[in-house]
Amino acid sequence: MDKDFPSAPAFTRRAFAATGLVAGFTLATGPLNAATIITDAKGLDAGEVQIPVSDGKIPGYRAKPAGKANLPAVLVVQEVFGVHEHIRDICRRLAHQGYYAIAPSLYAREGDPSQYDMDHLKELFVNIVAKVPDAQVMSDLDAAVAFASGDGADTSRLGIVGFCWGGRIVWLYAAHNPKVKAGVSFYGALRSPYPVSPLRPKYPLDLAAQINAPVLAFYGGQDKGIKVEDIEAMRAALHDAGKTNFRLELFPDAQHGFFADYRPSYNEKDAKRAWREWLAWMKANGVA
Repeated sequence: MDKDFPSAPAFTRRAFAATGLVAGFTLATGPLNAATIITDAKGLDAGEVQIPVSDGKIPGYRAKPAGKANLPAVLVVQEVFGVHEHIRDICRRLAHQGYYAIAPSLYAREGDPSQYDMDHLKELFVNIVAKVPDAQVMSDLDAAVAFASGDGADTSRLGIVGFCWGGRIVWLYAAHNPKVKAGVSFYGALRSPYPVSPLRPKYPLDLAAQINAPVLAFYGGQDKGIKVEDIEAMRAALHDAGKTNFRLELFPDAQHGFFADYRPSYNEKDAKRAWREWLAWMKANGVA
């Protein structure tokens, strides 16, 4: 694994702050959008699982076609709001496409994001998100890959997709794990808006030379949190590092969260196009 990420902290406690997944959809974005997609589990083996990690177990959600093995594996990395119903739905969508999809709960030690509504977003960031070390996330994703392998998935065909907070993690994991065949990042931050910390020492722009997996990244032209200049800087950094198999796509009319059908930011046209391109990218790069 990549030396840019130090070893995960050696935790000893077993009583994690959250032992289950977020019930329903996150409260943090307000009422559900009428366009919310609900994917059924017919023909799937889908549900919550417990993933062994270095210091205990974390909850996760796994979906795969029922009765089938040796399926290509896809890590699904949560939004900033945790593994709530939208993230679980994405796992089911992937399973219906023939994938083994698993979404580990990456805040399990730090807290339960379902306790925070849209009036308390600052507290969510301060109390949970800011306390999650990148090295721990890399280790937990490695553990999810090991769990998938033991559960019948073919992790030699490994992909990763992430959204928002998880979009940044896709870039980091593509630098961390040389076995990743393809990554898909949705509106992940490319540089830190704050001074870097020991918990989050690197951002994608720092790691361009170490990113060996092909990455397809989607961004919204109306995203107020990610500057177009950063997207161009990332494209230039990858090019300067000799990387050729990557794409950074900008949807001019899309906002941050344009794929999240349960939110007002949802852009159906761009989300459907991104879904098609995402599936094609994985297949073209060996996750099929």
